Amino acid sequence: MHDVEGIDWHALPHSTVFSTLSTSATGISSDEARRRLALHGDNALPEVAAPHPVFRFLAQFNNALIYFLLAAAVAALVLGHGVDAFVIVAVVTVNAVVGFIQEGKAEQALNAIRNMISPHAAVIRDGTRTSIPVKEVVPGDVVMVEAGDRVPADLRLVRARNLLVDEAMLTGESVTAEKDEGPVAIDAPLGDRTSMAFSGTLVAAGQGMGVAVATGGKTQIGRISTLMSTVQPLTTPLLRQINSFGTGFTVVAFVVSAALFAFAVLVRSHDWVEALIAVVALAVGAIPEGLPAVITITLAIGVRRMAARNAVIRRLPAVETLGATSIICSDKTGTLTRNEMTARRLVTATHRLEVSGSGYAPEGDFKALGSDDDVAALEAAEELIRCGVLCNDATLAETGGLWRVNGDPMEGALVTLALKAGLNPEHLRAEWRRHDEVPFDPQHRFMASRHGHPRGGTVLFVKGAPEALLARARLQAGAGGPEPLDVTYWNGQIAIAAQAGERVLGFAARVANTPAAEEGTALHIGDVDGLVFLGVVGFIDPPRPEVITAIAECRAAGIAVKMITGDHAATAAAIAAQLGLAAHLETATGADVDAASDAELAVLASRVSVFARTSPEHKLRIVRALQSTGAVVAMTGDGVNDAPALKQADVGVAMGVKGTEAAKEASEMVLLNDNFVSIVAAVHEGRTVYDNVRKVIAWTLPTNGGEVLAVIAAILFGFVMPMSAAQILWINLILTITLGLVLAFEPSEPGVMRRPPRRADTPLLTPFLLWRVVFVSFLFTVGTLGMFFHSLGEGRDLATARTLVVNTIVVLEIFYLFNVRFTHATSFTLRGALGTPAVLLALAAVVVAQLAFTFLPIMHEVFGTQPVTVVDGLIIVAIGVIFMAILEGEKTLLRRFGIVA
Repeated sequence: MHDVEGIDWHALPHSTVFSTLSTSATGISSDEARRRLALHGDNALPEVAAPHPVFRFLAQFNNALIYFLLAAAVAALVLGHGVDAFVIVAVVTVNAVVGFIQEGKAEQALNAIRNMISPHAAVIRDGTRTSIPVKEVVPGDVVMVEAGDRVPADLRLVRARNLLVDEAMLTGESVTAEKDEGPVAIDAPLGDRTSMAFSGTLVAAGQGMGVAVATGGKTQIGRISTLMSTVQPLTTPLLRQINSFGTGFTVVAFVVSAALFAFAVLVRSHDWVEALIAVVALAVGAIPEGLPAVITITLAIGVRRMAARNAVIRRLPAVETLGATSIICSDKTGTLTRNEMTARRLVTATHRLEVSGSGYAPEGDFKALGSDDDVAALEAAEELIRCGVLCNDATLAETGGLWRVNGDPMEGALVTLALKAGLNPEHLRAEWRRHDEVPFDPQHRFMASRHGHPRGGTVLFVKGAPEALLARARLQAGAGGPEPLDVTYWNGQIAIAAQAGERVLGFAARVANTPAAEEGTALHIGDVDGLVFLGVVGFIDPPRPEVITAIAECRAAGIAVKMITGDHAATAAAIAAQLGLAAHLETATGADVDAASDAELAVLASRVSVFARTSPEHKLRIVRALQSTGAVVAMTGDGVNDAPALKQADVGVAMGVKGTEAAKEASEMVLLNDNFVSIVAAVHEGRTVYDNVRKVIAWTLPTNGGEVLAVIAAILFGFVMPMSAAQILWINLILTITLGLVLAFEPSEPGVMRRPPRRADTPLLTPFLLWRVVFVSFLFTVGTLGMFFHSLGEGRDLATARTLVVNTIVVLEIFYLFNVRFTHATSFTLRGALGTPAVLLALAAVVVAQLAFTFLPIMHEVFGTQPVTVVDGLIIVAIGVIFMAILEGEKTLLRRFGIVA
């Protein structure tokens, strides 16, 4: 294949396109595809260059808290306190390193996740339709697209059926572009090249097939890729809230420090140098400089845990929102059910049959209902079964004894049905050659295809919603030929099947004896009329057994689950009853939604558990109605018609297996296995992440608060500082990189899914958390100052007293960590005492560091410390035990009154 750049593909006829690219309507071979992939490279846009690691490291210092600390370091250095300045800079640098490393890991994790949900394209290789990653599409590939797909490469269309493409990202035109397969003028502007479908644009309706003529950076979008950013932002509303809190906290800390400095110099007549160093110590103790980094780590760990449970987060804010989800609106097919359709019931005008077997394996028998003549009943259903195979784009494949469908599950079940009836689908399709088709459209709710009859003439086969076909039919297939349509009979049979939890499809046909008039003309929706109704088929898609347990877990967690489906109301209600969706099941239809005002719909949506026969507009209105009640709504979807509701929902959840690219791009989360259980698992992890974020805050602020109150007390009451600035920094340094991190790895608390969901507008610092900050800070101050004055009262020197104070604070923070690990339960359990591997590792690191701090001579030189006795150590541990007992008592009391939140 020679160089194909610079060719005006839109102006060339199909034959020239095929010959130029050395391909055909049956595609290229797999070997040729590999050769072309090596030649042209991956079908992907050039990645945006990442910031240089040096600049990414320096960006870690771009924080108001850090600026304040660096200013304090400069002040300490100017005043001749080099050790204090060095320790301040060391703390800031360690935090920057932690943030730098974690940001790199988070970016890698997000890039890996993007690859997990990379889009796929339907192509013809080796004469067979197959699905490949978009990045493997090469020039010459024959690609098929349909509504909801994102076009994988620049395609020269060779077939277009009602094809509409949204090209706003390229042309700025808000109206979808109608596509056609014929060549256009060579000088046609981009927006008028109707014979082309461009990479990255979205198929809004219809079906098409085209030859890939440009991939990767050579596509139209590739030429403007430098204007696009593909970097995944790491900031989230919670992190912005934390950063905003940090800025405000810095301002308050600066004002308080200035006021205390003035008080010490003007009122207490302290030397201004000593007063300034004391204020530096106050600032160092007050600022939770490691908080943003630890919270980022907590969120990133949550994302990885969710990915391990088949829930891929596309946008990090979803991690926070999931924890507050109060309603999950779910589609039925494939999400709540197995998505392994099986044709179980066949109904014609004269017979009813039941089919055994399950899944796509062609194993099962036909049994006539109400008659012993199974053969006659099967013969009567032969034309219906043939219609199901021919008006059908699915194929079956067996791999290792497992039968899988390539295409729509219901169409796959119809192929299986034909195999059970002894028909050969491939032979049928070759014998009844298809001329044209009208693809399924949600608005008209049917698919039609026109075929050449083996004995001459043409036949139009139609399948779709029974009511849609009955409205277009005049006759039905009877024992002796076409007879008047009995709508009452069919409605009764449809209702019987639906009440049994079956999804029902109708089938119809129309014979034409003038093939020449029809064979060369395109088939349009208006041509689908005057049909002969052949019968209906009832399909079962059993609920996933694990979903029943997951829904029970949701109900225990105060999360309502609502089914929103396009299925018949009776079918949806039958499946909902099997799932145990609600204690008192109530069903509504799309017509009920249309009839309700916005205010009425809010009441209806809150009460109803099953919405059937819904359209995209209905789904969007239902989500908005639920949100108007203050609910936090997660919405599942897989089709292009689900995209508006997915975007409107607080958490849009797209299906990773059967979902369209439109649905995935509108969502915040993608399920890799299309299983409702994964949503519940993600909500579980979301609650855990939020709990851990609050634990990090609940542990960090009070421990810093205790240090601050001790410094303030020393300035206000005129006694010597209980800790030096360097010692405060040591505490912050050693605890931030050890105990401060382990809470990010905490597993879920017992009963996390037995609590009602939190409100979405819950503030970061709840009344309980504010109380905890004040109460624990007070206990820290009492413990540290008590040890300080006790030591001085025994006649010990200042260095020894300060060493005891530092060790007391560290021990209190260790005990407080064990207390805060369980917010909604007691910590006095075996699990609470043993901790997690992360906790035990951090604890060991802290103990080793404190032993070095207390007994190593070099640490004595740097931090002004002195060795302490074993008795001193036992006293400090006893203080920690008392402290823990007080906090556990306070927690129990608050839980009893329902204040813990």
